Amino acid sequence: MSRIGKLPVNLPAGVTVEVSADNVVSVKGPLGTLSQKVDSDIKVEVGTHTDVHTGKEVPAVLVTRPTNQPRHRSLHGLYRALINNMVVGVTEGYQKVLEVNGVGYRASKSGNKLTLNLGYSHPVEMIDPEGVETVLEGQNKITVKGIDKEKVGQYAAEIRDKRRPEPYKGKGIKYADEVIRRKVGKTGKK
Repeated sequence: MSRIGKLPVNLPAGVTVEVSADNVVSVKGPLGTLSQKVDSDIKVEVGTHTDVHTGKEVPAVLVTRPTNQPRHRSLHGLYRALINNMVVGVTEGYQKVLEVNGVGYRASKSGNKLTLNLGYSHPVEMIDPEGVETVLEGQNKITVKGIDKEKVGQYAAEIRDKRRPEPYKGKGIKYADEVIRRKVGKTGKK
C-alpha cells in the first residue's frame, strides 16, 4: 500500500471537508476555501481515526484505492498529498521568499502591480494573479503569499524567470533558500 496514501489527513479545528457526488473535495478553513476534482476510482471519505500520539479520536480525511494497479497506486498518494496541501493552505497558508541581487536591481509595488528593474531597457511589470499576493520588504525581498500551494509556487517561478541568477556574480532573482553554484571567471594572460 502507498505509504503516503494510507496516512489519514488530520483536520484541525475550524476546517470542514465536503465530498460531492461527482468526487470534488472542498476544504473550507479560516483563510478561505479550496476545491479539487478527484479521479472517480479513488474514494475520499471524511471520518475519524485514533491519533497515535494522544490516543483520542480526531476528525480526518481517509483516501482509499480500489486495486493495486500502478495507476491507482500513484493516484492514491497524489490525491492524499493534494488534500493535505489544501488543509494546510486554508489553515496556515503558503509563502515563498525571493531575493533580488545586483547593482541597480530592485522591485517596487503599487496596488497589485509588481514592477521589477532588472537591468533591461524597460521595467518589467507583473500583475498578481487572483488568490496570490506579493509583499515587499525593502527593495530587494519579495514574499509571495497565498492559500493555494500550486499558485504560489507557479507565480514565484514566473517572477524568478524574469532574470534568473547567473553563476559568475550571482546577479538576478533567486529563492531565499537557493544556493547558486558559482563559477570562476576568466583570468588574464601572463
